Amino acid sequence: MSREIAVFVNPTAGRGRGLKAASVTADLLRDRGLTPHQVSAPGAAEGIARLRAVVRKGVDAVVAVGGDGTVAAALQALAGTSTPLGVVPIGSGNDFARALDLPLGDVAAAARVVAELRARTVDLGRVGERWFGTILCSGFDSRVNERANKMTWAGGRTRYNAALLGELGTLKPVPYELELDGKPFDVEATLIAVGNSRSYGGGMRMCPDADLSDGLFDVTVVGACGRAELLRVFPRVYGGRHLSHPKVTVYRAATVSLTARGLSAWADGERVGALPITADCVPSAVRVLV
Repeated sequence: MSREIAVFVNPTAGRGRGLKAASVTADLLRDRGLTPHQVSAPGAAEGIARLRAVVRKGVDAVVAVGGDGTVAAALQALAGTSTPLGVVPIGSGNDFARALDLPLGDVAAAARVVAELRARTVDLGRVGERWFGTILCSGFDSRVNERANKMTWAGGRTRYNAALLGELGTLKPVPYELELDGKPFDVEATLIAVGNSRSYGGGMRMCPDADLSDGLFDVTVVGACGRAELLRVFPRVYGGRHLSHPKVTVYRAATVSLTARGLSAWADGERVGALPITADCVPSAVRVLV
């Protein structure tokens, strides 16, 4: 029997670019003897509901065609199930695909990976019922995310950098209550990043040593620093070279709690909610096609 693949796509994303990539993906899967079926919805909540129904009914795999937002929606339906997730990355960030070393910018190459149906398990982060695959951030970078997500004139790293510069004018350290596996800390920080995987913001390696299979978060804390110092530190993030800076500390923990006034947390490019939050690293939470 032919194996059935659900092709998950947001039909309104990228001015039709998602639908075009989904069509190319479906054609390639069909050529490989698989049976693709498109699952789509213009909104995340409706898309997750439809995908959950498809997974309950039974498919051999789901392929998310899009960026980290589409992948994040798919994770809500697939985490904790045996149905594997493939990714055809065509978004502005693609950090989950980056963590899996999948082909970027090449729809056919990524679809060929899906067609092999070769799966491995990876960890996910979870806040309440919400799952995330990359980095949960709070502080300066969450405010940058809020600004970046309001921008429509740029994408990827360009949009993030523009938002970063915009937030520098109001930069100030934040007093956090940080708890790692039950151990409390009081820390004044510019930002705290809780990494299930290495990067966010289109390749910013804030947690460069994060391992998708170790059952632990890498928690990068950037201490109190001024604008000039932050501008010196941030360019190092793209190569993961910021860890040597004296203001940067990395911890590892399976459960992380963050409390601070007036801040939100973001993950996979989506707003998770206002602090306080508690994130758990869930080992082997989802199967992925690699």
